[in-house]
Amino acid sequence: QVQLVESGGGLVQAGGSLRLSCSASGRTFSTYTMGWFRQAPGKEREFVAAVNWNGGSTRYADFVKGRVTISIDNAKNTVYLQMNSLKPEDTAVYYCAASRLRIVAAATTSSTYDYWGQGTQVTVSS
Repeated sequence: QVQLVESGGGLVQAGGSLRLSCSASGRTFSTYTMGWFRQAPGKEREFVAAVNWNGGSTRYADFVKGRVTISIDNAKNTVYLQMNSLKPEDTAVYYCAASRLRIVAAATTSSTYDYWGQGTQVTVSS
């Protein structure tokens, strides 16, 4: 069992930056693929980014490429999502998730993830 807790959300102006953190407890996630998803009101949950257990492989949704960086610190059992040049359309609840899949390219849908955090709100004002 893996427990995930997100933090770092908040209110930021357009063009600003935020760094989200996801702390894991329970079983170590050293062999999991870790992902970030987001869900805006009235919309489906969508994939944002994923990273494999050693940080050597990453995957990004097209709408965040060049603006977002996902990273992992196994020593701290923490995965990060650095978001820059934020836009109002980035407003959503952001969720951290862990997948038993080891191929990052295969872990881009919510159904491929086994554990979820409670989410953290990101609001970008125009």
